[in-house]
Amino acid sequence: MTMVSSKFEDLEIYQLADKLSDMVWNIVVQWDSFSKNAVGLQYVDASDSIASNISEGYGRGSFADRSRFAKISRGSLFETRHWTNKSYRRKLLTDQEFTEINEIIEKLLPKLSSYINYLNEKSKKRKKDQGQ
Repeated sequence: MTMVSSKFEDLEIYQLADKLSDMVWNIVVQWDSFSKNAVGLQYVDASDSIASNISEGYGRGSFADRSRFAKISRGSLFETRHWTNKSYRRKLLTDQEFTEINEIIEKLLPKLSSYINYLNEKSKKRKKDQGQ
């Protein structure tokens, strides 16, 4: 699996995260105002944060910075899972929406973890090559 890309939009993890956040947005925007304010804002924020942190880390340039932001992204993915479960328990998500969102989360999590491991290895190698 090659992780090298000329731009963050080419990364599969970014594409999956972006798809997930759009899916969450399209669902939450239809909720009543109480549900949007109580749960929806945090749910959208968490899901949007996944792709935004991948892109921000990518823009920082160094492997260490990319890894740090990818870890923040993974934290946001776990928060998105939390809000997905809570929204489902509160009957804000249909069975189909819950299933589709979880399929993306379950696909994205190991890929994001692999990306973090890749970046950590590259960062260690760069430090070693620089004699640090």
